[in-house]
Amino acid sequence: MMRLFLLLCLFLSLAAPSFAQEASGPITTENSAQQDAAIALRIREILGELGNYDDVTVIVNEGVVTLRGTTTSAIEAIELDTLAARVEGVVAVRNQVTETTDIARRLDPAIERFRARIDQFIVLLPLALIAGFAFALVVFVGFAIARMRNPWEKLAPNKFIAEIYRQLLRIAFVIFGIVIALDILNATALLSTILGAAGIIGLALGFAVRDTVENFIASVMLSFRQPFRPNDTVEINGDVGKVIRLTSRATILLSFDGNHIRIPNATVFKSRIINFSQNAERRFMFHITVEREADLQETRALIEETVQNLPFILTEPAAQTWIEALHPAGVELVVTGWVDQNETSIVRAKGEALRQVKLAVQAAGIVIPDATQAIELKQEPTAATADLHESTKVEPVSASEDAALARIVDAERDLEITEDLLRQDSLQE
Repeated sequence: MMRLFLLLCLFLSLAAPSFAQEASGPITTENSAQQDAAIALRIREILGELGNYDDVTVIVNEGVVTLRGTTTSAIEAIELDTLAARVEGVVAVRNQVTETTDIARRLDPAIERFRARIDQFIVLLPLALIAGFAFALVVFVGFAIARMRNPWEKLAPNKFIAEIYRQLLRIAFVIFGIVIALDILNATALLSTILGAAGIIGLALGFAVRDTVENFIASVMLSFRQPFRPNDTVEINGDVGKVIRLTSRATILLSFDGNHIRIPNATVFKSRIINFSQNAERRFMFHITVEREADLQETRALIEETVQNLPFILTEPAAQTWIEALHPAGVELVVTGWVDQNETSIVRAKGEALRQVKLAVQAAGIVIPDATQAIELKQEPTAATADLHESTKVEPVSASEDAALARIVDAERDLEITEDLLRQDSLQE
C-alpha cells in the first residue's frame, strides 16, 4: 500500500509542469513579436513626449531594446538607458545613440532656453521694476537717516563710533530693502541662500584678515573705554611717552626723546597700561648706602627731615625712609618723596632730593662707603682746589620739560587730521 502511494506522488510531480504549460498556453513566436512591438511602441511614445529624441530609432527583439541615432548632448544619450529599462518587459538595453556633430542641432536647445528666459523676463519685468523701486526707496531712506549728524554724534563717544553706527544702519536698510524686493518677486527663498553664502564668505575673510579685524575691534573697545587722554604720560608694552592721539589702527605716543611711537591697538588693548598722569601726586624713590657704624635711627630721621623740608615735596603723603638690606659695604636705605607732577619734574625732583640727602649725610659725619677699589695719588691742594665746595642751595625743579612736550603734543593734535578717537568730555576708564 505504501509503495502505491509513493508511485502516485512521483507521477503527479512529473506531470505538474505539463499541466501548468497546458494551462498557461504555449509561448509562440507570434506572442513574442507582439510583446516586442508593444515595447517598441511604448518607448517611441515616451520619446515623442519628451521631444528631444526625434532622431532616435527603437528596435526590440526578444525583449532586448536597441537604440540607434543621435542626440544633441551626451547626457541625453546616457539617460536613454534608464528610460528604456523602466518599460515593462524590457530584458536588456543596447544603447548605440551618439552625440550629434551638427552644430545647428546642438544650438537649438540653447536657443530655446534663451527664448524661454526672455519670455519669463518679459513676464516678470513689471514686478521687477516695482521691486527695484521699493528697494531703492528703502535704501534712500536708510542712507538719508544715516547722514543725519545730531543723533549719531550724541549716541557715539567719537566720530569713529558714529561712523560705525551709520554703516550698520545702512547695511540694515539694504538687507531690509532686499527682503522687500524678494517678497514682491515671490522669491524670499533666495534670501537664506544669499545670507548663507555671505556668512561663508565672511568667515573666510575673517580668517584671512584676522589681525586686521582684531585691531579694528580693539580700536572700537578703546574708543569706548578711553583708558587715557591726550597729553597723558603712559607706559604701554614697555614704551613710555605722552599720548598724541588714538586712531582706528594705532595709538601714537611722543617719547621723551621726541620720537613718535605707533603701537597697534590690538597690542594696546591686551597690554598693561600705566597712566602716570591719572593722579597729580606721584612718588619718586632712590637708594643710598651708609656705613654700618652709623646710628641708623638718627640717619633715617635726618634723611626724612631733609627730603620733607624741600620746597617741592608734598606734606601729604609724607617722605619716608626705611632700611632695605645689609651689605658688606654698608646699610642700604630707601628714600621716597611725593611731588605734584603737574608743577614739578619728577626726575629733577628725584635728582635734587638725592643731592640734598648726600650733603646732609656728609655734613653729619656719616660716611657713604664706596665698594670700589681705586688707587689715589696724594698731592698738595692748590688754591684753585682748596676753595671748591658743593652748594647746598636747592635748585628749581619745575616741570618745564613736560610743559614743552605738552606743547609739542598740542601742536601735533592741531594738524589737519580728522581721525582721533579721544575726547576730553567722554568718560574715562
